[in-house]
Amino acid sequence: MKRLGTLLLGLALSLGVLAEGLPPTVLSALKVAQIPATSVAVVVQPVDAPAPLVAHNATQAMNPASVMKLLTTYAALDLLGPAFTWKTTAWIEAAPADGVLNGNLYLKGSGDPRFAIEHLWALLRQLRVRGITHIAGDVVLDRTVFDVPAIDPGAFDDKPMRPYNVGPDGLLINYRALRLTLQPDNGRPRVLLETPSTNLRLDNQLRSGDGGCSSNWKDLIDIHLIPENGGQRLELSGSYSALCGEKTLNLAPLPADAQAAGLLRSLWQELGGTLAGQVRGGSVAIGSKLLAQHESAPLADAVRDINKFSNNVMARQVFLTLGNGAPQETLVGATAPATAERARQRVADWLAARNLRFAELVLDNGSGLSRSERISASSLNRLLQDAWKSPVMPEFISSMPIVGIDGTMKKRLNGSAATGRAHIKTGTLDGVKTAAGYALDAQGRRYAVTFFINHPRAQAGSAAIDALIAWVAQRRVGEKSVVLESE
Repeated sequence: MKRLGTLLLGLALSLGVLAEGLPPTVLSALKVAQIPATSVAVVVQPVDAPAPLVAHNATQAMNPASVMKLLTTYAALDLLGPAFTWKTTAWIEAAPADGVLNGNLYLKGSGDPRFAIEHLWALLRQLRVRGITHIAGDVVLDRTVFDVPAIDPGAFDDKPMRPYNVGPDGLLINYRALRLTLQPDNGRPRVLLETPSTNLRLDNQLRSGDGGCSSNWKDLIDIHLIPENGGQRLELSGSYSALCGEKTLNLAPLPADAQAAGLLRSLWQELGGTLAGQVRGGSVAIGSKLLAQHESAPLADAVRDINKFSNNVMARQVFLTLGNGAPQETLVGATAPATAERARQRVADWLAARNLRFAELVLDNGSGLSRSERISASSLNRLLQDAWKSPVMPEFISSMPIVGIDGTMKKRLNGSAATGRAHIKTGTLDGVKTAAGYALDAQGRRYAVTFFINHPRAQAGSAAIDALIAWVAQRRVGEKSVVLESE
């Protein structure tokens, strides 16, 4: 038995680790960050090996933050297919006559996660091309593809106007966001409202800030939405440093109907159209006829945006699309409304069918913007191993940020051995810092890598995560090194 133990130890040394160990560079970075190893979970496993190379706290359920998007996007790619698209459709009750649409225009959403301003413009232009100049009735916004309760956008972090706090919407238009450009101008900040919105007035009361441009420059700007003469006034006060140069500020200050109304009226007017009625929520009337539609880019493109840039709103839209149970059709009422519970059940059934039963898994909204979502590093590693063998593997891996090159990893590990050699999805919440994906070692062998930190000082843990990725990138098969047990 003693001889067997010696042989196993020798094998571990030849692989470069001891079971449950962490590389010395990672332990050192954690010590500097004052993060105990007990608050960390790590798994590193070659995609062509049956067992992990490193497994530390592997079975502990932890908050994954935005790394949970890997589960949502892999499930979507496999269940819906990379070529899946969403259709946003326009319906009418009666044919237009002499340029006038006598009756309502219905816009029906299918949950498109990135139906942007240019797509709405293109859909409205189809109406003009089909002879409509004046809409005598209302524009009715049909969001019934999703059955989700309204959320308090400020409940998560008391920042209700940040676009990442926008809830899912069956007819999400331009992420419900306004784009503002801030510029220094003769010692006083200038603000440009890039996104048109009827009945919204911009009130710029910003003053020039002293000193340099801090990383939290957005937090120095106070924003208030104030009712004004049947419209709204968006007031910006506080300070903005001239040394920040030109920057973009995206806000989501308006309720869904108000945001859609302001944008739609502005674009319709630019196209030479007029509208007599209101813009309001509702559903497509029975007997209506399809007039025009916009088809989204394929799911694979949306997944790339979700993972490269950690887009929470898009992730929630895709997650709920899984709750439809079937691709959207252009027929009214073709599928039952999606719910979060149906989406969670479909993902659970999909995991079970792939023999990926994660007992500790807690799915909330699929985006990771949640205090309740949980998964273990071992389970996520099993997901990554399964995805490597999947037909959608190329689309899945290419959706993740490339270390030192793009997305949320663009500025990390620049000029290191890992630059361009790892696809890593990151996650950040207060008290949570995570990363997971795939990395190549010095000889081209690929590893699945998962690193979770759940600790009050988690934000100081980036160096430890980077140290692990660099350690993998520099490894060579057969090199010997002793990795001590984590404390």
